[in-house]
Amino acid sequence: MLVFSGHSQDITLQGDPIWLGGYPIASTELAPFTDALLKTVALRERRNVFFANTNFVVQCRPLRQALQDPSVTIVNDGIGLDLAAMLIHRKRFAANLNGTDLIPSLCERSVRPLRFFLLGAKPGVAAAAAAKLEGSYGQDVVGICDGYGQMRSEGADLVRSINRAQPDVLLVALGNPVQERWILEHSAQLQVPLAFGVGALFDFLSGNARRAPAWVQRIHMEWAFRLLHEPRRLLKRYSVDLLTFFGVCLRNRQQQSAVPQRAG
Repeated sequence: MLVFSGHSQDITLQGDPIWLGGYPIASTELAPFTDALLKTVALRERRNVFFANTNFVVQCRPLRQALQDPSVTIVNDGIGLDLAAMLIHRKRFAANLNGTDLIPSLCERSVRPLRFFLLGAKPGVAAAAAAKLEGSYGQDVVGICDGYGQMRSEGADLVRSINRAQPDVLLVALGNPVQERWILEHSAQLQVPLAFGVGALFDFLSGNARRAPAWVQRIHMEWAFRLLHEPRRLLKRYSVDLLTFFGVCLRNRQQQSAVPQRAG
């Protein structure tokens, strides 16, 4: 049973976490998970959500202890996690979850426009993603900061700027493991109900990157589509790093937290 613990009430979802590579990864489906996140917003509670693909499992190893904090929920993203779960636990995840599907679902299932703050990506990309969130999904974007000059110029004032904007949702697109480390290091100061590490989401929302056709997604071959379109950037991730990923999962197949987990 996956439980989001809040000061006012517990938000419970069906599905025990599946441990892979030393991470407890929630096994749940898109609609109930989205609804639970929206309850977190309504209660003004706090939740940090990360999407575990093979790159996350490899790159975020130094953060594994921090990622077991009760405020964190990790969900699975990609066929690699499913294959590892079958290999080690003889079970599959309830569904494949990723930010490219979850964030639009969050917008569509919310009874009111959500307030978003976008942090990361190249100059101009976050602004284009913000226009998509506002124009196509009817949301409110209350702040934008690219991951380059704007982020450097904000410096220590960035968290204060985010808090002043009073967002419901913070999307951080800095890549693994930078986005995860940034959220974890600033979590205590951030006054945002939901913070997500979203990787390439801004590129997809802005149209800077193409999403695989629906039929490719259904057969779990989206990784191959991305590799075909970005071979120089992704070849190592889907070859050498993939072997490292399975090695990490196998070496840590018995590892679980000594503290009972209440949050995926």
